[in-house]
Amino acid sequence: MNGRLGAPRHRKPYDAEALLDIAVHVFNERGYDGTSMDDIARAAGITKASIYYHVSGKEELLERGIHRALDALFSVLDEPAACSGSAQGRLRHVLQRSVAIMSARLPEVALLLRVRGNTPVERWALEQRRTFTRCIAALVQAAIDEGSLRSDVEAGLVARLLFGTVNSIVEWYRPEGRLNPEYIASAIEALVFDGLVPLARVG
Repeated sequence: MNGRLGAPRHRKPYDAEALLDIAVHVFNERGYDGTSMDDIARAAGITKASIYYHVSGKEELLERGIHRALDALFSVLDEPAACSGSAQGRLRHVLQRSVAIMSARLPEVALLLRVRGNTPVERWALEQRRTFTRCIAALVQAAIDEGSLRSDVEAGLVARLLFGTVNSIVEWYRPEGRLNPEYIASAIEALVFDGLVPLARVG
């Protein structure tokens, strides 16, 4: 991936969090299946024995990396603006905050989105992704029920398309680029919600 996801500087990790930064980068660069503990140790500049001081193995590093992304994303659903007000307003808030989190946690979100389901941790991650999508679909349905979104498009499909667009950020977003997360979120909102308002309200 040519360092696109913000490769951490290769320095000796003195704690589990610094080691995890390096492991996530290596997983994204080589793929989880293609990464060995030797690869992680080499990137960290330490021995495998030093890694095992912090974690039980490669799968624990994967789980911790994925947890970073999931914990941040699911926490959005508990924010006050996601729990009160109109359903469309709550949906917009979740969209905006999700874009911000994906931009801030780009390596971890990329790792979450690229799991294949080959291990118990990966299958757990896939189920968590489906759970998050169901939460978004419920918000979409609530907005349809309140009349603020058109009712001729199925809520689950809207949720998948909406967050398919948001998730694509991990493939092209550059922290040093000219587009900031706020602008990206506003652009997605404009594209999505202008096309989702009830037809009777157009014009």
